[in-house]
Amino acid sequence: MEIELQEIADFVSTVHPFENLPQAIIEQLIKKMTIRYVRRGTALALEPDNEGRLYLLRKGAVILLSQQKKLLGKLGEGDICTAFCQLQKKIEFSIHVDEDTLLYSISCQVLSTILQNHPEELSYLQETSTQRLNRKMKTMEEKNNLALSLMQTSLSNVMHPTVITAEINISIHDAAIVMANKNVSSLIILQDGQAVGILTDKDITKRCVAGNVPVSNPVEHIMTARLISVSGDISAFDAMMIMTRQHIRHLPIIDNQQLNGIISISDFLRMEGRNSIYITNAIKKADSIEEIQEYCQTIPQLQLQLVNMGATADHLAKIITAISTTVTRRLIELAEIKLGAAPVPYAWLAAGSHARREQSSHSDQDNALIISDQTSQEDTQWFTALAQFVCDGLNQCGYVYCPGEVMASNIKWRQPAKKWTEYFTNWITTPSPKALMYSSIFFDLRCISGDCRLIDDVRQKMLKLSPNNNLFLAHLTFNALKLKPPLGFFRDFVLIHDGKHNDTLDLKHNGLAPIVDLARIYALAEGIEEVSTIERLKKVSGSQSLSRESADNLLDAFEFIGNLRVKHQAQQINIGINADNFMAPVEISKLERSHLKDSFKVIQNLQTYVEKRYALA
Repeated sequence: MEIELQEIADFVSTVHPFENLPQAIIEQLIKKMTIRYVRRGTALALEPDNEGRLYLLRKGAVILLSQQKKLLGKLGEGDICTAFCQLQKKIEFSIHVDEDTLLYSISCQVLSTILQNHPEELSYLQETSTQRLNRKMKTMEEKNNLALSLMQTSLSNVMHPTVITAEINISIHDAAIVMANKNVSSLIILQDGQAVGILTDKDITKRCVAGNVPVSNPVEHIMTARLISVSGDISAFDAMMIMTRQHIRHLPIIDNQQLNGIISISDFLRMEGRNSIYITNAIKKADSIEEIQEYCQTIPQLQLQLVNMGATADHLAKIITAISTTVTRRLIELAEIKLGAAPVPYAWLAAGSHARREQSSHSDQDNALIISDQTSQEDTQWFTALAQFVCDGLNQCGYVYCPGEVMASNIKWRQPAKKWTEYFTNWITTPSPKALMYSSIFFDLRCISGDCRLIDDVRQKMLKLSPNNNLFLAHLTFNALKLKPPLGFFRDFVLIHDGKHNDTLDLKHNGLAPIVDLARIYALAEGIEEVSTIERLKKVSGSQSLSRESADNLLDAFEFIGNLRVKHQAQQINIGINADNFMAPVEISKLERSHLKDSFKVIQNLQTYVEKRYALA
C-alpha cells in the first residue's frame, strides 16, 4: 500500500467501530474514500447528486445547529458524522464547519456494500450517537436482568466448582483425614468415575462414632448412597427448597453425568448473611453502634456480590441506600433510648445522594434536622445531643463526616421549620454563589425519621416559588455548569492531572453529577417534588423544560455511566482497595469508550441548551 494510503489506514483503524474490522476491509474502505478540505464558515450539505456520504473528521471541527440555529453538538478529530447516511429520516439540523477542516468521506451506499458481512459495525455507523447509546442500554438491561435474590440467581453462580472426592474403597478413617486436611464437611464418593454417594461429618458422628462402626471400614458402610443432586441451571432458591424438603445439608451439582460442583446450607447462610434484607433486619435489632458498625463493614462485599450477580447501578444504589436509611433510623432510636423522648416533634432529613437513593458503599453523610416551631431554648441541648450522637455514629459506621459540614451536628442545619422556610425563600429570591452551593444539596431532601409533615410543608412553599423565578434558575444553572463532562473538543477525553488521580476520569463529578444537576433544574422549573434523578427525569419528560427524547437520552447516559462506575468500584473492592470514582481510560474497552463518549455528548448538548435558556443577563 502506498505510504499516503497507509497513513489514512492507520488513522481509520484507531476510530471506533473501524478498529474491529479486518485489515482487508479497511483497505477496501480507504480506496473508496475521498479527501476534502473545507474552509471555516462552510456548510456541509448533500452532494450535488443527492448521494449520502459518511464523513470522518481528520482535523478541524464542525458544529450541528437546529433549524432554530441552536447548538446541538460538536464534532472534532476522530468523530464520525452519519447524518447523511440516515436519509430515511428528515434532517432537521445543519452542519457548519467551525474551523478549517480535513475530512475523509465515503458514499453511504458503498459503505453498506463493503460492510454487508459486518452488520454490527454497519449498524453503528448508521445510527446517531443517542441511538447508539439507547441500543447499548437496552442490551445492558437485557443482560443485567439477573438476580438480586436467591429466587433469581442461577445455582451455577454460587456453587463451589471444586469438589473434594474419594473412591468408594477408602476407609472411614482416611476419609475423615481428607475432610480435615481439606477443611470440608463432605466428600463425594466415586465408583468408576461416577458419583454414587456422599459422606458428611454428620454421617461420621452419627453412623460411625455413635454406631460403634470401626473406622477401618470402607465409607460405603456409613455414607448416604441415595444421592440427591441437581443441575447447575436451576435457581439457588429452588436448590435451597430441595435441601429443606429432603433434610439435607449438602447438594451436588451434576450436569450430563459430570460432577460440576457442590453447595451447602452454610453457603446459603453466608450468601444470605451478605444479603441486604439480612443486613437491614440485623441492624434494626442492633443494641449498639459497634454492632451496627460490624454489619456496615459487609456493605462493600454486598456491592461486589450485587455487581457480580448483574445488578444495575440503580438497583444497587437503592439497596445500599436502604441500608443507610436503616442505619440512620436505628441510631436515632438508640439516641432516644439514651436521651429520652423528644421534647417537640422533629424530622431527620437525608440530603444529597442519600435523599436521591443514589448511594454506593463509600458515601459520606449529608443530613439535617428540622424541628417544630414550638421548640424553645430549653430544647436546644436535647437536639444538639441527638445530632451529635447520630452523626458520630454514622461516621463510626463508615459514613464519614461531610467535608463541608452539611450535617445536623452543624447548628446551621439544625433549625425550626420557619428558619428552613426562610432559608429556601432567600435561596430562591436572592440567590448568591454560596447559597446556591447549599441549595444544590438541600433541594434534594428526604425525610428519614420523625414527623415528615414538617419538611413537606416547607417543600410545598419552596416549589411554589421556584418555577416562576427565572433569575434563581439562571443562577442555579450557572452554578451547575461548573461541572462539565470530561470531553475535549476533539476525540480525546480530558483527564485529571492532580497528582493523586493522574490520567483518570472522575465518573461521579464529571459524569453523573452534571446529570443530577440538570434533573434538579428541570424539576424545580416544573415544580416537581420528586428527588431521585431518574424519577425527576421521568416526571419532566415531555414537559416544556425537557423533551421525551432528551429525557430518554439523559436516562441512558445516567445508567451507562452509573453501571461503569459500580463495575469499576467492584473491581477495586475485589482486590482489596477502597472504592472510588476515578477510572483510567485504559480500563475501558474501545466500545465502552465510544458509548461513554456518546453519554458525555448527551450531557454536553443539554448543558449547552439549558445554559442558553437560563442565561444570565
